Amino acid sequence: MDDLQAVRAQEYAKVYDELLAAAAPLDMLRRLEGGSVDGHATAAMHAVRFAATILWPTVPNTPPPGYRHDSERLLHLAANWREAALELREFAPKRPALRLVSDKTPAD
Repeated sequence: MDDLQAVRAQEYAKVYDELLAAAAPLDMLRRLEGGSVDGHATAAMHAVRFAATILWPTVPNTPPPGYRHDSERLLHLAANWREAALELREFAPKRPALRLVSDKTPAD
């Protein structure tokens, strides 16, 4: 049983490190557009950080993540993930422009 716990702890540590490593380029991508922040990259970055935060207590002797990870912040972020998943607000697809069509042909 101790071997299983050791393997689990080792795998959690690897996944935790991989999640933190995945969040770094997402953080960079979200800021590329001349100072504007990309909502999709931001939501993805926070989702990856959320996953890392969930694993953090399972990784022995690991310092806390280097970002805010309290429950209040995570609940706020969950609202953004919901909007991204449902394509609401800034995540909504661009709507096509409507054109007026008539049966009449223009006079020459």
